[in-house]
Amino acid sequence: MSIWWSLHLRREAASVPLARRLLLGTMETAGVDPDISYDLSVALSEACANAVEHGGNTAHGDSRGAYHVTAYLDGEKCRIEVADFGPGFPAAPGAQEVQGDRGGQAVPEASRRPVPAAAVPHDAEHGRGLSLIEELADHVSIGNKPGLGGAVVSFDKILKWREDSLLQVS
Repeated sequence: MSIWWSLHLRREAASVPLARRLLLGTMETAGVDPDISYDLSVALSEACANAVEHGGNTAHGDSRGAYHVTAYLDGEKCRIEVADFGPGFPAAPGAQEVQGDRGGQAVPEASRRPVPAAAVPHDAEHGRGLSLIEELADHVSIGNKPGLGGAVVSFDKILKWREDSLLQVS
């Protein structure tokens, strides 16, 4: 079984629960174990909240903008990607220049990944979302989109199925 969907959402707080409910509904209908569904929905909420808060194209004065969410349930894995059109993650101090895939231009290595989430204090009110995503998912990729810019957070998790699942993978 394979299910995928993609959303183009406005950078508004109301879009976060919309994406989360769609994911939870899809996973419940497919028969995914509720604990796995919950973990992925929390990770998705964190990624969407980051896109809403930080994903505007500030260079062009875009205060609302949009972001994309794509989810794939394929076989035994769910993969989710959240991409925005903002400035992307800032380079860490002391970033080394390396050859990238932008037409041979040098791309700072640290521009592909934000400052480690572990550097955020556990009692901080902001900045723990990426760390939470890393704890809830099996594999996480965090970086900047080549070209026009923006951040991309993608993560996947091995699925477990309910005993009564109609769409269970054999």
